Amino acid sequence: MDKDKKFGDYIKGRGAQIVTANRFLKTHYDSSGLDGIDSPDDFSKSTRYFVENPKQIVNKVDSPDVFLDYSVNPYQGCEHGCIYCYARNSHQYWGFSSGLDFEQNIIVKQNAPQLLREFFDKNSWRPATIAVSGNTDCYQPCESKFKLTRGLLEVFLEYKNPVGIITKNALIARDIDLLKELAKDNLVHVMVSITTLDEELRRSMEPRTVSGKKRLEILSELSENGIPCGVLVAPIIPGLNSMEIPEILNAASQAGAVNAGYTMVRLNGDIATLFQDWIEKTFPDKAQKVLSQIADCHGGSLQDNRFGIRMRGEGKVAEAIRQLFKISYAKSFQGKKAHTLNHSLFKRPPKHGQMELF
Repeated sequence: MDKDKKFGDYIKGRGAQIVTANRFLKTHYDSSGLDGIDSPDDFSKSTRYFVENPKQIVNKVDSPDVFLDYSVNPYQGCEHGCIYCYARNSHQYWGFSSGLDFEQNIIVKQNAPQLLREFFDKNSWRPATIAVSGNTDCYQPCESKFKLTRGLLEVFLEYKNPVGIITKNALIARDIDLLKELAKDNLVHVMVSITTLDEELRRSMEPRTVSGKKRLEILSELSENGIPCGVLVAPIIPGLNSMEIPEILNAASQAGAVNAGYTMVRLNGDIATLFQDWIEKTFPDKAQKVLSQIADCHGGSLQDNRFGIRMRGEGKVAEAIRQLFKISYAKSFQGKKAHTLNHSLFKRPPKHGQMELF
């Protein structure tokens, strides 16, 4: 019995091509017969939603590699299906696989806006920027149905607490009205993730996302509406999208981005299995070279948990990428300054039925 379920044909519209075994479970999917209950079509077409009511929604970020203190994730799992996504491993805690389950079994935290309001009402809270996303995309397709991100933005605006947003979906344009109001008081900054402008690569690597061209249009729309925004070139995969760094930075800057950042790909846990399976099926001629260069950036391994190194990598390949990004950034973003958010306006609104004290 194979540990990971594999299908003979490539599954269009999905990033992962296998259902990896959940390390917390004793049983897992099996594809040992054509007459099995589960067929490839079962895994490729449907997306299921599981509504949850967690007890808390704001997470304290302890990683020294991430320049944010708190995050909010209204969804667990992501329909975008990006094959490299580091959040895939966390789906195992919900009883799912890091593979196809991650992109087709989505946890919906329906009480997220209510929990954020309750969090802000605590006397212990001192205003700090909270990132919406950070794990899975807050504007993934199901947001159009559940509108949890919009509900969160309404709470941020009500309390005037600064918020950072990370997304690669054009759905953010729906909330331009709220973002403009937040921007008036320097309470919002948006990072749009652009991994590639190559449509063939994008469709395979990030199958349920909008095109790179559309993401540039989103940067333009945000900028034109006075909403500070930047571009996140992440992850950079040597030999696959690393050569696009100058083009992406230049295009993003022209579209209105005021800053840019990047991270190196790292394939921790099941993601190494998923990525290797994917690249061998989609880019067989490049597979070994790309995997070798990724390992070169992480001390000979596809995985890397070392704080201070894991996000940037080390070695000749990582240094070449760092220099390329540095030179390209200096050229494309000359004279631009990263936006600073305002933490001085936080105010708890009066509770219903009470007069505001003055």
